[in-house]
Formats: sequence, structure tokens, C-alpha cells
Amino acid sequence: MIKKTASAHWSGGLKDGKGQISTESGVLDEQPYGFNTRFENKPGTNPEELIGAAHAGCFSMALSMILGDYDATADSIDTKATVSLEEQAGGFTITKVHLDLEAKIPGLSEDDFHKAAQTAKENCPVSKVLAGADITLDAKLTS
Repeated sequence: MIKKTASAHWSGGLKDGKGQISTESGVLDEQPYGFNTRFENKPGTNPEELIGAAHAGCFSMALSMILGDYDATADSIDTKATVSLEEQAGGFTITKVHLDLEAKIPGLSEDDFHKAAQTAKENCPVSKVLAGADITLDAKLTS
């Protein structure tokens, strides 16, 4: 079993408070976040951005693995994840994640590319965690 850790520190109220997020690897070390970085586009990070980064990275790695089933190796896989946070009854919910994929994979047919991308979307571990959200995908194979 693999275990990774991250931590958050928060002080103050919701709108006037401030926090820092850190990761075990040190890639994020007391990175600031708060109401203004989450809802007002101020500098700093926020949970949705981090979930998007995790999903894009996980999906890209899963696709790379699945391409092996097609005897294909990508020259490049570029994925952007757009995470939608919506206010609903009872609070906010991540309702959608849209993945935009552009990949260069020599020798792979368009049909096999879309099958592999769909399989990656359905089976990467982060997609499974986000199963309650509507996960959509636009995939483009470039030459």
C-alpha cells in the first residue's frame, strides 16, 4: 500500500482567515490559500486547483499505461482538468471535472486513441475518487 500525506493549517474565520498547504514531498511548502484564493482569484492556491492537478496528472499516467495494451508509446500527453465547484443545497460541491486531452502518439489509430482515453478516464484512481462528479473528456490526437 502506498501512502502520501499533505497537511493544511488554518487560522481565523472563513473570509478573513488564512491558511497554508504543505505536501510530504515539499513541492508545496506552506503554500498560502484562503477565501480570496478560492473564490476571488487572488494569488495562491485552492483545493479545486490541486484536485485538478492531481486528476490531470493521474489521468495522463493512466493513459500512458493503457497505451501499452495497444503497443503504443506517446510522444506527448497534455491534459488540462477544469474542476467545477457549485453551491448547492447544504453547501458547495465539486459537480464536474472536464478533461481536455491533446496527445501525440505515433502509429495509434484515432479509434484506439479514443478507447484508451476513455478507459483512462474511467479507471485512473483520481477519477474513481471523484465518482460523484460528472467527468467529461475531449480528446484530440495530433500528428
